[in-house]
Amino acid sequence: MTPNTSFRADAAVIALVGVAHATSHLFHLLLPPLLPLLMPDFGFSYTEAGFLMTVFFAISGIGQALAGIVVDRYGARRVLMAGVSLLAASGLALSVAANYPMLVLAVALAGIGNSVFHPADYSLLNKKVSPPRLGYAFSVHGLCGNLGWAMGAAISGTALAWAGWRAAGMVAALLALFSLVALQIARPLLDDDVARVARDAARRAGPAEATFGFLGTSAIWLAFMFFLLITAAFGGLQSFSAPVLGGIYGLSPAAGVAALTAYLLGSAAGMVVGGFVAARVYAHERAVGGALMAAALFAAVLASGLPAVWTVIPLMTGIGFGVGLAGPSRDLLVRRVATESLAGGNASPAFGRVYGFVYSGLDVGLALGPLAFGALLDAGGRDGVLPGVALLQVLAVLTVLSMGRKVARPRARSV
Repeated sequence: MTPNTSFRADAAVIALVGVAHATSHLFHLLLPPLLPLLMPDFGFSYTEAGFLMTVFFAISGIGQALAGIVVDRYGARRVLMAGVSLLAASGLALSVAANYPMLVLAVALAGIGNSVFHPADYSLLNKKVSPPRLGYAFSVHGLCGNLGWAMGAAISGTALAWAGWRAAGMVAALLALFSLVALQIARPLLDDDVARVARDAARRAGPAEATFGFLGTSAIWLAFMFFLLITAAFGGLQSFSAPVLGGIYGLSPAAGVAALTAYLLGSAAGMVVGGFVAARVYAHERAVGGALMAAALFAAVLASGLPAVWTVIPLMTGIGFGVGLAGPSRDLLVRRVATESLAGGNASPAFGRVYGFVYSGLDVGLALGPLAFGALLDAGGRDGVLPGVALLQVLAVLTVLSMGRKVARPRARSV
C-alpha cells in the first residue's frame, strides 16, 4: 500500500502528473482543426486526412499496451519524460513539415508519445499519492485532460484565425518542453525507485506475472472492454453530434458545436464532483454504473426528438456530467482490479502492464467508435447515432458491474 505522505507532497505529484496529462491531450486536438489549412497547402484528400488520425490512434493504442512493460522495467518517471519529449518532437516536426509524409511522421511521433501517459501517470499516482487522496488525484487527472483538449483547440483556433499552422506546431512544442522542464525539476519527488520495487516484487510474485500472466485475469479484460465501450460512445458523440443534432432538432452548425462544448464542460464539472464521490464511496462500480445509466437516459431522451430545442444543451450537459462523474470512481475501480487480481498489488511486476493494457481500450474505442458511427451515417442511419451512444453506455455499465463482482469475490473470501 502507498505510504501516507504530506498534503504538500501529494498536491505537487498530482499537479505535475496533471500537467503532463494536459500536454498529451493538447496533442489530441491540435491537428484536426488545422486540416482545413493543411489540406490545400499539401493537396491531400479527406481520406488521407482521416488516415492521419488513424495513424495516431493505432500507434497510441498498440503503444499503450506495450508501454506498461517499459514502465515496469525502467520506471514511470523516465517513461513519462520520454513521452513528453516525443510530443515536443511531434510539434517541431509539424512546424517544419514540407509534405504529407512529414505530417505522417509528426502524427506518428505524437502517437508514440501519447501511448505512455496512462501506464506512467497511474503508476506514479498510485505509488506516490496517499490512498485517501487518490479519488481527488484521479479527478484532477481527468480534469487536466479536458483542459488539455481546450488548450489544443485554442492553439489551433488561434492558428486558423491568425498565426498559421506552423506557429501552432511550434507553440505546442514549447508547451511540451515546459512540461518536460517541470518534470525534470521535480525529479526527486517523482522517482519511483523501480529497481528496488522490481527486486522486491520478483521475490513475491510467481513466474506467471513475470510477463503476460495478467491477461488470464477476467476482471482485467472486463476493464479493457469497459474503456472500449465508453470511449466508442464518446468518440461517436464528439465526432458527429453537430450533424446529428442538426438533423433531429434543426440546429445550426454553430449551435451544434455549442452543444458539444456543453457536453465537454459538463464532463469537466462531473469530474470535479466525482473526485469527492470516489473518496467517500467504496462500491466504485455502483457509482460508475449509476452515473453512466443517468448519462444513457439523457442520451435516449435526446434521441427521441421529443424535447424542445432549448433542452438540447442541458441534456448534452447532463450526458457529459454523468460521464465525468464516473471518471474518478472508474479509475479507483481499475486500481482495485490491479491490486486485488495480482499477487503483490502495487508492487506486482505486472502493475504497469495492467494499466497499459486496460487503458489501451481508450484508443481502440476512439478509433472504432467514429468509424462505426460514420458508417451508420453514410447508410442513412442518422437517427441511430444517439440510441447507439446510449446502448454503448448501458453495455459499459453491465461490464463495470461485472468487473466489480470479480474483484469483490477475493475480498469476501478473505473476511
